[in-house]
Amino acid sequence: MRYLAPKRASNAINDFAKWLTAHGVSLMGSRVLAVRGRKSGEIRTTIVNVFTHEGERYLLAPRGHTQWVRNLRAAGEGELRLGRRRQHFTPVEIADADKPALIRLYLRKWAWETGAFFDGLKADSPEADIAAAAPGFPVFRVIAG
Repeated sequence: MRYLAPKRASNAINDFAKWLTAHGVSLMGSRVLAVRGRKSGEIRTTIVNVFTHEGERYLLAPRGHTQWVRNLRAAGEGELRLGRRRQHFTPVEIADADKPALIRLYLRKWAWETGAFFDGLKADSPEADIAAAAPGFPVFRVIAG
C-alpha cells in the first residue's frame, strides 16, 4: 500500500494552509477534512483539495493510503469545513479503473502543489501509465448529506 509520510517542512506549509482554510480562506478549493480516528475515536483534521468532475465532488489522496484515508474508510463519514461552514458527507471510494480521468484532472489543477507525490506522472502522461499508478491514489466521491 503506497503511503508517503509528510516531512517537517510540508507539515508547516499544510498547517498554515489548514489555518487559512479554517478561517474561511480557500486555496483553490481547499477544505479542512474532519474525520473520526479509527483507533482513538477523536476527530482528526487535515487539509484536502476538493475538486469537481461532471458535477460530482471528489477528494484524492496524493500521498497514497494516508491516515485520513484509513480513517475515512473506517468512519464511513466525514465533514468538510471552510471557515464556519460545515458540510457532512458520505464518501464513496472510486474503483481503480475509474480513477485515471480524476487523477489527470487533479494533476492539471494541483501539480504545482502536489506533483512531487505522483512519482513522475503528469497531466499529459499516457493513459496506461496513469491507470497503472491508480491503485496508489485513493479517490472518494463526496456525497453531501
